[in-house]
Amino acid sequence: MAETLRLLIDPHELNALMAGSWPPVVADCRFLLGDAQAGERAYTQSHLHGAHYLHLDRDLSGPRGITGGRHPLPDATAFGATLARIGLAEGQLLVAYDDSRGAYAARLWWLARYFGHKEVCLLDGGWSAWCDQGLPVSADIALPRAGSRFLRPATEMVVDFEALADPAVRRELCLIDARDPPRYAGVEEPIDRVGGHIPGAINVPWGGAVGVDGRFLGPAAQHARWEPSAAEPRVIYCGSGVTACVNLFSRALAGYDSDRLYPGSWSDWCSRDDAPIATGADPG
Repeated sequence: MAETLRLLIDPHELNALMAGSWPPVVADCRFLLGDAQAGERAYTQSHLHGAHYLHLDRDLSGPRGITGGRHPLPDATAFGATLARIGLAEGQLLVAYDDSRGAYAARLWWLARYFGHKEVCLLDGGWSAWCDQGLPVSADIALPRAGSRFLRPATEMVVDFEALADPAVRRELCLIDARDPPRYAGVEEPIDRVGGHIPGAINVPWGGAVGVDGRFLGPAAQHARWEPSAAEPRVIYCGSGVTACVNLFSRALAGYDSDRLYPGSWSDWCSRDDAPIATGADPG
């Protein structure tokens, strides 16, 4: 079962904490896949006062290679420098938000935990909820800080291609594909070179973790998403290891934190000529 750690914070609660003696560090993670600069432009126009902008490609991902997917994990040195730049101290609460139902903020949540910073949560409802409550915003750009953080990744939180390429390993895992059903089935693929899914993977689209109001469903509803055998550890992937983190967050809300991420996800899997591909609605 998951540790008793804050996972979500209400806009009014965050606003009160930001006025305290040791306020949280707030990260604006807004991003748009079709326009990689859209989130940063929105940040410069208006954001939570004191928030730092973190870009999916520059700050929450490492350099792309021939394999490894569209959004490889950053290394410990680079991510440590990012946390130092936004002024995050050990033990200090980090709050992430976006305007995409947690799709990008959850990536920061997972990365922080992967690199050992457990005090991290998401602003429930994100940017829209904050604005709907009429809470203060600013156009002032938060100044970067100098320094570095020594980080060590929790390698047990990830699974790589080499492990999943073994059919015997895949049969032992509960493999979850977080993409929308048409991409999972191979009916459409707007981003990667081919559609379909990893053989044996079950489709649990990430968007089901969030209600129509943009807020995450409660623990009981999150638990229901993962029945039967909710406690069985999962390996979760998506297109490039980003929205899979929403499903990992859903699992944490349900009380489970022994799951793993396939960081390269489908964009890594389908880039390899020898990787088997299943299509249709069945796991295969």
